[in-house]
Amino acid sequence: MKRLIVFDLDGTLAESKASLDAEMAKLLTALLGILKVAVISGGDWPQFEKQVLSNLPHDEHLKNLSLLPTCGTKFYQYAGDWKKIYSEDFTADQKGKIIGSLKKALEAAGFKVEKVWEKPLKTGEADYVFGFRATGSHRRKEKMGPDFTKRKKIKALLDKLIPEFSVRLGGTTSVDVTKPGIDKAYGIRKLRDILGIAIEEMIFIGDALFPGGNDYPAEQAGVVSIASGSQRVETGD
Repeated sequence: MKRLIVFDLDGTLAESKASLDAEMAKLLTALLGILKVAVISGGDWPQFEKQVLSNLPHDEHLKNLSLLPTCGTKFYQYAGDWKKIYSEDFTADQKGKIIGSLKKALEAAGFKVEKVWEKPLKTGEADYVFGFRATGSHRRKEKMGPDFTKRKKIKALLDKLIPEFSVRLGGTTSVDVTKPGIDKAYGIRKLRDILGIAIEEMIFIGDALFPGGNDYPAEQAGVVSIASGSQRVETGD
């Protein structure tokens, strides 16, 4: 019997950087009424507040919801308000190397975006994951390559520039960089340890379950995994 459903966010529960639509919010609310749910994403806490929490009723069912921002490097639970259980952070030097390497990779690949989004790295906390994303309309974001082909070039360059970190693809417009061993498999194991639910009692649903995708480590952790609809655009190298 499954006791926990774990969802990716962008490309699974919602479009990239978009809020849950009315139908998804209704379905997720109903699900929270019958079993435990977790959401794990490369986005940071403000993204979870905007995309997920602002669209759900603030009632007792939130106690069944666990939120894991930044690929599982942070963990939040609800007990009247949201409490951070843990946070795995980068140092300032590590952040600087990641940003510099990302800019080099973008230039070397001839990959143009409207903006390199550094906001997660400039908050008061030493954050965990760095992503670059296009700004502007959904159509512009689609031009970045929803089939991951263009971003695979960026990943290949980053793998050489920063081999001490893990680089994975997620959502429709991002590249996530984490400390080695800090990925969605790490988040799955944290859910197991904190909630006391065996991995065999979980289901994971995500759009980037292919090798190199940021959802793939969850499948590697042994959880039953289901590809969300957006993964059908994956065409390989």
